[in-house]
Amino acid sequence: MSLGYALRRIVEEYPLARADPPAGHPLAAVIRRGAPDELRRALQGIDGPFLVKGSPGRGTHWAAVPWLAAFDPAVTTSATQGYYLVYLFPADREAVHLSLAQGSVAAIREHGPRAGAHLRASGDALRERLADFADRLPVRAIRLGSAGELPEGYEAAHILGLSYDLAALGDEQRLRADLAAGVAAYRALRARGGLALPEPGPLRPGRAAGGPPGR
Repeated sequence: MSLGYALRRIVEEYPLARADPPAGHPLAAVIRRGAPDELRRALQGIDGPFLVKGSPGRGTHWAAVPWLAAFDPAVTTSATQGYYLVYLFPADREAVHLSLAQGSVAAIREHGPRAGAHLRASGDALRERLADFADRLPVRAIRLGSAGELPEGYEAAHILGLSYDLAALGDEQRLRADLAAGVAAYRALRARGGLALPEPGPLRPGRAAGGPPGR
């Protein structure tokens, strides 16, 4: 198996797999073990370390959006907080997104119904911080095709990344090059201050908000 093959299996098989319980399902095993193993292999030789996890859901319920993620343990070990690199699988079409993402659950807990607006505003600022990656990771917004707090949170939490259709998943060399670009952006974000954004500075004397400079 390769990373592209593992991603393709999830894309193609997930809609039908959800008709059966996840316990003991072969695709749940691919998402929890097989795909993470392939992602670890693809990350070999790229500056680490990384904690790699895949989630098809919890307990007896499949996730609306399954994911496969790489975490820098110095930043976070969980998809709930911090920021991380993740493959997300839309519910409504045969595609997968590679996303440098913010932890949406922490934002939901802190900001409640304003979490989406907070994450999008933060994402806009973080894209400016990573402007030198705009050509390599040009996708600024993703759609996951599923209503609900978590899928909508994942959409809002996206910073930058790439999207693939099924045909693109056959190009293993491209997938690994894109993964390396994603890791480089992840490292750059950490070096440039992470999610911390500067507070608006005080107004200069003689200048009202939105007004012309004082003389």
